[in-house]
Amino acid sequence: MPGPRASLAAAAAALLLTACGTSDAAARGREGAVRTVDAAPPAAHVDSVLPIAEALRRFRVGMGPAPVALTGGEASRDALVRRFVKALERTDTAALQRMAMDRAEFAWLYYPSNAQSRPPYELPPELMWFQTQLADRKGALRALRAYGGRPLRFRGYRCAPAPQVEGENRLWTGCRVDVADERGRRADLRLFGAILERGGRFKFASYSNDL
Repeated sequence: MPGPRASLAAAAAALLLTACGTSDAAARGREGAVRTVDAAPPAAHVDSVLPIAEALRRFRVGMGPAPVALTGGEASRDALVRRFVKALERTDTAALQRMAMDRAEFAWLYYPSNAQSRPPYELPPELMWFQTQLADRKGALRALRAYGGRPLRFRGYRCAPAPQVEGENRLWTGCRVDVADERGRRADLRLFGAILERGGRFKFASYSNDL
């Protein structure tokens, strides 16, 4: 009988692959910048028998030197959220990508201290990265479809009062953005997932949202 790690990995992989196969047909036909975030990431090949340390070593192969800090992003949470809103208004997918945690930052700075990498979960890094990428693409696409290319009249935002601390990382969750339409009607929206803070830099750990 497969152990809990193998069962979890198999179930997660099945859910992710199913989600990839059921993407909206209309999204595949769209032109321009929105299409760049619609493509699903390559399916993850996961060997759930490998110890996590070995799985992580293999995941890091070819990445080059380990980053010692987050690159890009912003020096404050406020600045990051404002930059996100501007990127959404401009349908700037390149800016959205630069504000998100990249593969090397995930491998060296985020994954090792994340609860999902440890017992009882022990989700392999390849599968967890695949899950993150899929959620990011879906979340960004939905945000661009709903609000991209038009003024959002940003009024402010709020997150949970205290961050979730994982090693040197601080994750700000539950963030909601206060915007208004052209008639002044306000909306309180969850447009992105967790914000990652590390060493005084801020990036998005996820673009998963409620849209």
